[in-house]
Amino acid sequence: MSFDLFATSSDNGVTKTQLADQAWHLPNFIQNRDNLLKALLNELIQLAPLRKMKTPSGKLMSVNMTCCGDVGWVSDALGYRYQGTDPLSNLSWPVMPDLFNALAKEAAAAAGFENFEPDSCLINYYSVGARLSMHQDKDEADFSQPIVSVSLGLPATFLFAGLQRNSAQTRIALHHGDVVVWGGASRLAYHGVLPVENGMHDLFGSQRINLTFRKAC
Repeated sequence: MSFDLFATSSDNGVTKTQLADQAWHLPNFIQNRDNLLKALLNELIQLAPLRKMKTPSGKLMSVNMTCCGDVGWVSDALGYRYQGTDPLSNLSWPVMPDLFNALAKEAAAAAGFENFEPDSCLINYYSVGARLSMHQDKDEADFSQPIVSVSLGLPATFLFAGLQRNSAQTRIALHHGDVVVWGGASRLAYHGVLPVENGMHDLFGSQRINLTFRKAC
């Protein structure tokens, strides 16, 4: 399987660049929905505040996060997992907004994954300097469904590699409104984010927000 960038194509008005087998970059896919997304994010954070989770070894993560949907992703001394309640409140995670659900399904379909049914959205806030180390998304029960990753705010450099940690990496410049979708042969590809550089976005300020949709259960 090659992980070199392929030619950009356009299907039904959607521009996309292939990153690997069944992995796609969809530039500016959210179009004019950013104000609505911001309003919904503000509501969700009121219900389930942002927090920095710890790895099982006790290391504090550099990204602030929360979740919405049927289940949320949790990391603590017990390990990485999905659960139906927010550990800060012991209440159910906020319901995934219809706009979130529709956006994730549209992006998945544009990348060739019909009938995507996300049940969890990880909401990650990257301050300047925050990063995400190379990892696989493998805590989900269903690997047949893709990962849909939406970028808002400051730009970032996304690293996409193969199925081994030491695989060659492709660097993708992600901008506000871009979406990356990967599944199938690339579902367990290693990926990460380089430290976010200083800047200011008109709508989201000095931060990058990432919405990651999964079928967890």
